[in-house]
Amino acid sequence: QWRRQAAVPGKVPDFLDDTIDPQGAAARIDALLGEDPDPRGRPLGHDEARELLACYGIAVRPTLAAPGPEEAVAAAARLGYPVALKTTAPHLRHRADLGGVRLDLDSEAALRRAYGDLTELLGKPAELRPVVQAMAPRGVDTVVRATIDPAAGAVLSFGLAGAPSELLGDTAHRLVPVTDRDAAELIRSIRAAPVLFGWRGAAPVDTAALEELLLRVSRLVDDHPEVVSIALEPVVVAPQGLSVLGASVRLSPPPARTDLGPRRLSNY
Repeated sequence: QWRRQAAVPGKVPDFLDDTIDPQGAAARIDALLGEDPDPRGRPLGHDEARELLACYGIAVRPTLAAPGPEEAVAAAARLGYPVALKTTAPHLRHRADLGGVRLDLDSEAALRRAYGDLTELLGKPAELRPVVQAMAPRGVDTVVRATIDPAAGAVLSFGLAGAPSELLGDTAHRLVPVTDRDAAELIRSIRAAPVLFGWRGAAPVDTAALEELLLRVSRLVDDHPEVVSIALEPVVVAPQGLSVLGASVRLSPPPARTDLGPRRLSNY
């Protein structure tokens, strides 16, 4: 298998060059870090992350803050029904099992009722930080992350959202930059991969769109060392297309490198 892979190495597809804006991303990163950046870095806000990811063709579904029921109704009117009502408090984020996510709200009455139930069950709006988001097509919830490993460098990771990755550690990793073959292998390397390919009669999801997303995240991290962390969660992969519902990005000034240039062994 290793010999077969070595004989046909992967590559970064050329089509990415026509759909990304490295210069625009670099300008945004410089503006966000400022002239005197904090060496500890800074996390980006939701809109800041959306704008940066958009430079690389990664569309994140907008969310609108809903500090009260009236604001929630106004947000839904702007986004269009049906919508989802979600809490974004750190202790409730991505915890649908705790009741912090209400889906398929198709009318103002349903949204007001869900808002009241949410605040009655979990606490005040100021604590819950509710947001409204347009519903995405149903599919398989996945997670895409990129981080900087002190020893290996930039690493791209993929897994299914929830228990498979968080509880069982079912996550696959590849070093950046990722090739087309790396992306295809990445989504097929996890133990839960059959869920993506029609397990038990379910419709297979759009793995081609998922592979493209992985390539775009890899390219962003590879082009801009200031991007030290990306987490796209969840990424809902449907039978046709995918939806990035949440994104967090962290920027930091790149560390000074003292090992630039080729490495050579001493002559003996």
